[in-house]
Amino acid sequence: MKQMICMTLASMALLAGCAARTDVIILDDRLAALESKVDRQQVLIQQTGKNTESKEKTLRNQSASLRVQLDAVREETQILRGKLEEIEFLLQRERKEVGESDNLRKVQLDRLREDLQAANSRIAQIERYLDLSTATVIGSGQPAAPAAPAAPVKTDDKTLTENDIYQLAKQAFDKGEYDSAREGFQELIERYPKSKNADNAQFWIGEIYYREKWYEKAIVEYQKVVELYPKGNKIRSALLKQGYAFANIGDTANASLILKDLIRRYPDSNEATIAKRKLKQLK
Repeated sequence: MKQMICMTLASMALLAGCAARTDVIILDDRLAALESKVDRQQVLIQQTGKNTESKEKTLRNQSASLRVQLDAVREETQILRGKLEEIEFLLQRERKEVGESDNLRKVQLDRLREDLQAANSRIAQIERYLDLSTATVIGSGQPAAPAAPAAPVKTDDKTLTENDIYQLAKQAFDKGEYDSAREGFQELIERYPKSKNADNAQFWIGEIYYREKWYEKAIVEYQKVVELYPKGNKIRSALLKQGYAFANIGDTANASLILKDLIRRYPDSNEATIAKRKLKQLK
């Protein structure tokens, strides 16, 4: 079983690396298009003449459009950062299993990381321009109304106890506010790694990715529950959902192996009963 999972992790790392490289190329193209639009808008701002009011309206619309596009690019950058973390985890797991490293993949990862840093720098430049271009209304010299500040992440409050952080994150999870929930659970694990709720928090992080249908990332997060909290109360659920995640990406071989391992280790559990039903569906 270990060998098969190792081979799967290795192949997943390779495929994920290729996909991430493609995504970086696409991201680079989108950033180039945004920068081109910014250049055109700067030219328009510098032009003088009649129809100032019409120009102001055009510039406002263009700025709003650029902001929407920039938000999409920023989101893609964060997804790519998550993919890099996933690839690094898979490679570390592979090296741990086979006892060797892969210099070529390390070089590829370093290159991806550099590309992402460059993309972040370009995004920052566009953001600075947009803040400047909308800070004043052209022709009036009056400052525009400030944007409403984003709501602070409540778990950043250093006065909160570990239980407070967990409960706030769980409430966000139950409401479907997955980004806030993920931040809260990660905050708990970082600040209180030995918390009684640390294994639960790690499991819920996996659940968030599962519900977002990012099954590869969910597999990685569930594996952390298995490896870091072998005596925790979420290990059975983590194994079950890991099996489901493998099934959802079409890897029925590893799905079956993990579900069978769950049944063998915890034969009398509710999770084992569910695993048996799932195995019948996979046949």
